[in-house]
Amino acid sequence: MSDREGDATRTPRGELQIRTLAMPADANPNGDIFGGWLLAQMDVAGGIFASQRARGRVATVAIDAMAFHLPVYVGDVLCCYADLERLGRTSMAVHIEAWVIRRDASQRVLVTEGRFTYVAIGEDRRPRPVPPA
Repeated sequence: MSDREGDATRTPRGELQIRTLAMPADANPNGDIFGGWLLAQMDVAGGIFASQRARGRVATVAIDAMAFHLPVYVGDVLCCYADLERLGRTSMAVHIEAWVIRRDASQRVLVTEGRFTYVAIGEDRRPRPVPPA
């Protein structure tokens, strides 16, 4: 058990975007969830957040940073939170945290976090300005 596993004082940063269950089809033979599945869930969460902020279509253009702190197991409830880090003319950097609620516990545990960059896309499929807040 890591220090993060027992830290009940930390709370998620940002707003909850998605909540889903880690299933056996998402795991390797040892029961650990594939990092790619987790990354995809985080990208979906970030895309939801970014499209709401951009008021329209967005595209992921970069994953600027990722840190995998703890494994995710089959049966964990995955909760992804997103928060705006930087806003540019056509792009935004979004901080995304993945927390889980373990099957046998009610406490949330931070498992992964990263920074994703999204670009607002217009009808012509080209970058467009992000509207003011």
